[in-house]
Amino acid sequence: MACRISELVLGCRDPEVLARFWCEVLDFVVLDREDDGTLEIGPREGFGGPQPTIILSVRDEPEPGKSRLHIDVNATDRDQDAELERLLKLGAVPADIGQTGEEPWHVLADPEGNEFCLLKARLAPL
Repeated sequence: MACRISELVLGCRDPEVLARFWCEVLDFVVLDREDDGTLEIGPREGFGGPQPTIILSVRDEPEPGKSRLHIDVNATDRDQDAELERLLKLGAVPADIGQTGEEPWHVLADPEGNEFCLLKARLAPL
C-alpha cells in the first residue's frame, strides 16, 4: 500500500480571493469553511476522489525565500493559447523566473503571487 496526495495546503493572505481564482481555474467548489477563515476547495464530488483538494490557510506574510513547490495545470478542453488567455482574464499574471522563452509551458502567478505553470499537453477531463 502506498500514500497518495489528498490535500495541498497553500498559505495566503485572503483565502476568499484565492478560492474564487482557483475554483475558476480548476472548476472546483468550496467544500468547507473554518471559523479562522481557512477554506477547502476541491472537485464538485468532494473530498477523497482522484484529485487532491486545496486548503487555503490564512497567513499574514509569505514564507521567506522562494517556494520549493508549485502547481502545474493542463487544459482539458482547449489548447494552451486559449487556456492562457482564460487564466489571464481570471487574474493570473506572467511570472519571470528566468525562463528562456523556448519552454513549452507558461509561468504564471495567481492573485497573491504564487507561481504555477500552464503546461502544453492537454489532459482528458476526469
